[in-house]
Parts: sequence; structure tokens; C-alpha cells
Amino acid sequence: MTLSVTNTLTSDREEFEPAGEEVLLYVCGLTVSDDAHLGHARVWTHADVMHRWLSHLGYEVRHVENFTDVNEKIVARVGEDDLGASELDVAEGFIASIIEDMRGLNLKRATVYPRVSEHVPEIIDLVETLIDRGYAYEADGSVYFDVTAFEDYGKLSNQRLEEMESQGDPDERSEKRHPADFALWKAGGVSPSDVAEHRNDDRPLGDHPPTGETWDSPWGEGRPGWHVECSAMSTTHLDDTIDIHVGGHDLVFPHHENEIAQSEAATGEQFARYWLHTGLLETAGEKMSSSLGNYFYVTDALAEFGPNVIRTFYCSTNYGSKQTFSEAAMAEAAENWERLDRAHEAAVDACDGVDARTKVEDMDLRSAVEETREEFTAAMNDDFGVREATAALLELATAVNRHVDSRETYDYVGLRRAIEAFEELGGDVLGLDFGGGSEGEARLADDLIELVLDVREAERDAGNYERADELRDDLEALGVTVEDGTEGTTYRY
Repeated sequence: MTLSVTNTLTSDREEFEPAGEEVLLYVCGLTVSDDAHLGHARVWTHADVMHRWLSHLGYEVRHVENFTDVNEKIVARVGEDDLGASELDVAEGFIASIIEDMRGLNLKRATVYPRVSEHVPEIIDLVETLIDRGYAYEADGSVYFDVTAFEDYGKLSNQRLEEMESQGDPDERSEKRHPADFALWKAGGVSPSDVAEHRNDDRPLGDHPPTGETWDSPWGEGRPGWHVECSAMSTTHLDDTIDIHVGGHDLVFPHHENEIAQSEAATGEQFARYWLHTGLLETAGEKMSSSLGNYFYVTDALAEFGPNVIRTFYCSTNYGSKQTFSEAAMAEAAENWERLDRAHEAAVDACDGVDARTKVEDMDLRSAVEETREEFTAAMNDDFGVREATAALLELATAVNRHVDSRETYDYVGLRRAIEAFEELGGDVLGLDFGGGSEGEARLADDLIELVLDVREAERDAGNYERADELRDDLEALGVTVEDGTEGTTYRY
């Protein structure tokens, strides 16, 4: 069975065939105006599993995921708390936080993480090409894409041009030839009204509100539009035509529709061959989003649940479906992860113990391993069906527990095959970390160490130096080295 995917562009299930030797994968990344929440991480995790499964099938994968670090929402946060004094400073801080979250979730690293601010020359070149080819026009220092010039506009979202609503800010409408035209380049900086609209607090704008970064262009000083960024970055780091474009379902229109129009108008080539859209993560029946305030930051989720429970939660629902975040759903994910981890641990302990024998054969266990591999492979080739793939691993956990609980001597070969299946399918493909502990536990350990160090400092302040030394020695006995320096006390494992 070969891999098939549901292509939003055609609304059909299609057999996947890359155009070249590498799979070119582009993932729409974040506008870095805040820390990431679990809705964002759902897209990351499913894209990560897609990458992992393609690698498992033997493909080389070139994976590009962008950071949008030029946006009015970022400008609105300039000067807020200690976020930074410029648009790029604010963006830099959130990028650092997001990368930490990505590593905490055990995501494979993308080939590159391009930023908009680094690709303004490529964006300007793309806009100039669109003007030269008759698909864009300049108006008072801004440049707009003419949707009426692109015959296939609306083919991704299945909308008719005459039924589309106006795109962009209200003050752009007088400059545009058609209400659905969208900005490729915006004259000047961010307006005070846009800054005020996106403020998270009640700070007054003052006499000199931030305007964000601007760049020289053939049309004057300005900033790139939102949609053009992804086209410029994907063609720069992948090709004119890419194999798979991944993003949230909420981006189908206008963002992805506009990506197709501007990319294909500029190159004359198909932009993306397969469009895969993840369903939204909801809480209490609403989309999880920063604007609604119903989000759960990834950092907080990692501290509370750890990466394995979060990934197990995401893998309980296939990427194209909506998913609901709730206490009950996370409790179920924690239970399923514990079943998998304990079965793996039981298999390792039994396999590495003296009671595992070469000539003991449990054909039920060995058959269960083969069935798991077959069912897992069929599920993943069926549009990256992680729900059914996880269910197959849970069945293997049941078979392992039955074997270990019912015997005095164990089938070494069968257990070894089971361990390999857990680690290859659950670990390498689903990204679960068997036997590695959890990020949540590691962060709890850090918090406890800090607590002990606070107590030790209080003892030193009170003159109880002997007790303080005892606390330091106790930590060192546990493998934590405490070092007192001129800038305070630090520790390392």
C-alpha cells in the first residue's frame, strides 16, 4: 500500500508521488507576536509526524517552516513590559521561546527556519516580477495583486470572485481596483490605528507610536504584505513547485489562496501539488486562539503534561479533523501514554532479564508484533492516520503485558521485536520518547532544586552555615553540583 493524502486543492484522496528525488515540504509558521499555544503546536506536531513518516518510507525531506517577524501585531507589543524596544527585538524574543517549545515537543528540526526580515530583497524581486507580468499594480507607494488578472483565483477555497469580501484594511479600499485585491507591498510603516487595534494593554500611543521596520523599494519606503512572504521564502529555499504545503485550515482563505495566485502568476508553474490542512484545536466549542484568550501556552503544557502526553493527545485525532482540548482528553492521553511506556518498560525488563530464553516461543506475541507493524503502516499510508496507528501500538502493549504477566520464562525474540516496534514506530515515527523521562518531570526537578537552594540561602543568611553545607552536600550526592559565585549560586547536573 502506498501513501495517499487528502488534497485540499482537488478535494480528493490522491496517491502521493513527489516530483523529484526529495520531498519538498513547506509549513506555514507563526507570526511571532506572542508565545505559542497548543493550537499552533498541533500543526507543528502533525507536520513533524508527516516528515517522520516520509523519512520512514525512504524519502529525503527538505522541510522549511517560516517565522513571520514583520507584522503589525508585533509592532503593537513594542515597549510592552520587557519585550523589546523594536519590532525585530520583540520578534526575536518570541522566536527564542518558540524554538524552545519546538525542542521541548521533540520535533525534528526543519531544514531551515527563514524569517521575513531576512528575505525582503526576494520579496521585492517577486513583486517586481508580478508588476512586469501584469498581475500587480502600484498605487500611492503600495502595490496590490490584481485578482481579476489571475484566471484561477479561488480554486483552493472554491469561491467565486464576485462573491468574495474585500481584503485588507479599510483605508486600502480606495486604492484598489477590485475589493478582493490584496497588498503585496504597503507604503510607509504601521499606522497608529493598527497599533492601537492590536495592543494587549491600555498603554497610550503617545506622540510617537512605533511604526515598525521599513525598507527601501522601487515604490518608496514600506513593508511587505502578509501573503507574499511565504511565496518568496518557499521559492527561495525549496523551488517554484513544492510537493506538500501544510497549514491550519483557517489559512485556506485568504492566505493560501493568495499564495497560489502570486506564486503561479510569477513563475507560470504550479505552486504546490498537495495541500494538507490541519483541523482546528478547539476548547469549549471555540477555536483556540490568542485573540479569544482561550489558549494554553505550550510552555505551560510541557511543564504540566510533558511532551509524550501532548504528542499522544495530538495523535488521538487525525490531522484533518477538529480536535477538542479538555481535562478529560488530556487524562485519556496520559493514560494511553502510560500504557505504552509501561509495556515498553516491561518488555525491556523481561528481555534483559535472566528469564528471557532463546528457545521459548510465544507465537501470539510474535504475531501481535507483525500485526501491529502491518496495521500501523496501513494507517499511516492512509492519509497519515495517526489515530489508527496509535491504536495499533496500544494493542501491542496489551499483547506484551499478557505475555509478561502469564509466563515464568519469556520469549526473548518476541520481546526484542516488540521493543523494536515500539521504538521504531512509536519513537521514530510518532516522536514518543520511550524510557527517556518527560520534559514535565525535568522542569519539576529544576523547580525542586531551586526550592532547596532558596532554603539553603535562607540558612546562610541566618548564620546556619553547617546546615547550608549539608543541603549542598545532599544535592551533590544526588548528582547536582552547586557553585557559589560573585553573581549568585548556580547548579548543574
